[in-house]
Amino acid sequence: MIERGRISRIQYFSTGDGDGIRTTVFMQGCNLRCAWCHNPETQPLDTAILNYSEDKRVLSGEDITADELFKRIIKDEVFYIESGGGVTFSGGEPLLQADFLSGVAKMCKGRGINVLFDTAGCVPYQCFERVAPYTDTFYFDVKAVTKEDCEKYRCGDPKLVLDNLKRLCLKSNVVVRVPIIPGHNNSKEKIEQIAGNVADAHPSRVDLLPFHRLGAGKYRAMNKEYDYLYTEPLKKSDLEQYVCIFEDLGLKCRIEK
Repeated sequence: MIERGRISRIQYFSTGDGDGIRTTVFMQGCNLRCAWCHNPETQPLDTAILNYSEDKRVLSGEDITADELFKRIIKDEVFYIESGGGVTFSGGEPLLQADFLSGVAKMCKGRGINVLFDTAGCVPYQCFERVAPYTDTFYFDVKAVTKEDCEKYRCGDPKLVLDNLKRLCLKSNVVVRVPIIPGHNNSKEKIEQIAGNVADAHPSRVDLLPFHRLGAGKYRAMNKEYDYLYTEPLKKSDLEQYVCIFEDLGLKCRIEK
C-alpha cells in the first residue's frame, strides 16, 4: 500500500454521491480533459489555485497519509450508520491513486463503512482489481462510445472504457452514469449508441445526468475558458425521452435528481 496520496478536497454531508449521507473525497489528478468538466481544479496531478477574489484563494491539492484520511472519514461514522451512507471516492480520477486508496478503502470496510468509487473507467483494469475487494459500488461514467466523439471532447479511450466496464460488471455492483451534454450526446442517435454498448455489459442500473453549469465559477477562478458558459442547463423533461431507450434494452434507468 502507498502511504501517501493527494486529495483536492473533502465534502462532508454529501447527499448526491451515493445512498444516504456520505463523505465525498475528491482526489487530485485526472487523465481526461472533458470539455464540460465541473471539477477542473482536480485535473492537474500536482496542485491548482483558484483565485475567486483578492480575499479568497483556494488551493486544490493536499498531500495526506492513509491514516489521516481514514480519521477524517470516520468522523461522521454515526451518520453513515443512521442514513445508510458511507464514503465516496471521486475526483478527478480516483483510480489513478488506486494503490493508495485500496488501503484507505480496506480500513473503511473493516469498520463496516460503505465504499463507493466514482470513475470514468479510463485506467488499466489492474486499478479496479486493487480496490474492488473493498468496494460496494462503482459509479462508472460512459460519456461517449466512438473514437471520434471521445477525441473531440477529450473524454478517453472508448475501447478501454467499455472493456473495463464489461469485466467489472461480471464481478462488481456497477451503476453506469451517462452525462447528457448539449451538442455532444443529446440526440436519439448518440443515446442509442451508448445504450447498445452499455447493455452488453449488464450493469445494475443506468443514471442519466442532466448537464449543468455549476463549475463555471471555477474556470473563471483558474483563468481558464469554459466552453459551455452560455449553454442552457437541461431539465428533467429533456432527458425523459431517453429513459425508454435504455429500458427497451432491459436496463433499469432513471434520471438523477
